[in-house]
Amino acid sequence: MWQTAAEWHAALNDLPPALLLASIVFDLVGSATKRDALKAAGFWTLVAGAGGAVLALASGLRAEDTIEHGEAVHRVMERHEAFAITVTVVFGALALWRIWRRGTLPGQERAVYLFAATLGTAMVLWVAHLGGTIVFRHGGGVPTQVMQQALTERTAEHEHEPGEEHDEPAGAPSADTVATRPDSGGHTHAPGTPPHEH
Repeated sequence: MWQTAAEWHAALNDLPPALLLASIVFDLVGSATKRDALKAAGFWTLVAGAGGAVLALASGLRAEDTIEHGEAVHRVMERHEAFAITVTVVFGALALWRIWRRGTLPGQERAVYLFAATLGTAMVLWVAHLGGTIVFRHGGGVPTQVMQQALTERTAEHEHEPGEEHDEPAGAPSADTVATRPDSGGHTHAPGTPPHEH
């Protein structure tokens, strides 16, 4: 399935931002509406997100030592790592706090928690942005041989289905509509329909 640390990290790194963002949304809405079910959902998504953050961090630390990369990737990776460690510690502490308090926080404590969790959520989104920058702007994690092959393929000619041409707007009529196919028999063919007799 996943053969490299970078592939493991890619598989694990989407879960913490989604769960931690969901956690704060559940908690904020649960606090505003006084609905215990939403607060419970916030608690469990926080615990799962914190656990996921530990796994994503561990796989990221392993991937850092194994991927091919240059100076630009290295600089971004160092910031990504520092923020990821901070986020994991913050959400780990918040999860332990909620576990210690058995999922319920009284008034002032809840306000402090919500503030810290909101800041932590902003940080986890920044960590995700930095990770995306590593991969999508600098090609970090993509082996050099694979990147060279992809660059060669991009410059080669390739075929598109009707309506998917680079310079053709989406929804433009395709070549096999009534206007361009005299054998249409008075009806419209779906794009990509092979020629046939009526």
